Amino acid sequence: MQLEFECSNVNKWKEALASYEACVESLNKPNLISLDDYYRKELPSLIHQRNPNPHINTTELSKLVRWKLTRGKWRPRLLVFVSSLDDSSVKSASEKAFKSLPDLTKAVSELTVLKGVGPATASAVLAAYAPDLAPFMSDEAMGAALGHSKDYSLKQYLLFADKLQAKAKVSDIFFFLNICVYFSS
Repeated sequence: MQLEFECSNVNKWKEALASYEACVESLNKPNLISLDDYYRKELPSLIHQRNPNPHINTTELSKLVRWKLTRGKWRPRLLVFVSSLDDSSVKSASEKAFKSLPDLTKAVSELTVLKGVGPATASAVLAAYAPDLAPFMSDEAMGAALGHSKDYSLKQYLLFADKLQAKAKVSDIFFFLNICVYFSS
């Protein structure tokens, strides 16, 4: 289902969201369905079970990066970097990041100290914990919201997040913008 970012019809957004899983399946990428289920369902639950000190570990971060790379452009060195991180560093950085929310600048900065984690990966970590505060900076969502920007800096992420949050308020809807509409590459 194609949907323009400017669309303000709540029913169309709900319809697009309802077709998300079918769109993921249609991509026919090995392991994407199970990785996507992990990212959207299992990982958020794991993180929230760790309250009052939510965090992720190296294994979870590695699986998140595999999900991100499988759905987007494959960058194998990122996975090597992330997989080699020690658990205590990942736990500490993610704990600080989650506690920093809703300050996206601080939250992203806490995660990008980890080798192999840039603003886009940091946004995926934050979105797994608090999708209403921190949207995932996917190629497709960036393109839809900002016009195919390939700038994955913190500054661009903040513009992206502001635009998505403004869209959610104007449309009176809460949506996780990485729906199938933005999978069309």
